[in-house]
This record gives sequence, structure tokens and C-alpha cells, in this order.
Amino acid sequence: MGALGEPVLWLILTVIDMYTWIVIIGVVLSWLVAFNVINTTNRFVYMIGDFTHRATEPALKPIRNVLPNLGGMDVSPVVLILGLFFIKKVIINLYIGM
Repeated sequence: MGALGEPVLWLILTVIDMYTWIVIIGVVLSWLVAFNVINTTNRFVYMIGDFTHRATEPALKPIRNVLPNLGGMDVSPVVLILGLFFIKKVIINLYIGM
């Protein structure tokens, strides 16, 4: 793949890792808000929650549309994280195979 391949691979894998952490932070933050541990009237908490919602909702919404209703339990972040792990593994295997 040449001299450009390894840095591009590193960048793609880093972006996938960062997005995975954004999904995890969004889930934990939503739990903390739901159990009244933190309050969204705090501007900093609101900004983080809004960012994670805007960053993850385009990926989570199609997954929610496909998954059956589980009575208030949202497993779409788990499906998204598993999908991200799968994509990461495929990219690594494609690079090693070259």
C-alpha cells in the first residue's frame, strides 16, 4: 500500500476508536441524567450531552428502526459498538492481507 497506507490505517482506526468512546460516553451520560445523578441545567453537562446526541443519533436511529421494541431498554448502542468493532477488524484484516 506504500508509505501512505499505514498512517491512513492508523487514522481510520483512531477515528473508529474515538467514535466508540463517544457512544459509550453518551450512554453513560444518559444513564446519569435518567437517575438524576447529574442535571442538564448545568451548561457543561448539556453541551456534552448535546454533542454526543448529535454525533451518535445518525448512526443509532437506523439501528433503532430495525430492532424490536424491548420495553424501554435501548440496545442500539451495543449493536453500534459491535458493528464498529467488526468494521475495525475487517479493515485490519484487509490491510494485513495486502
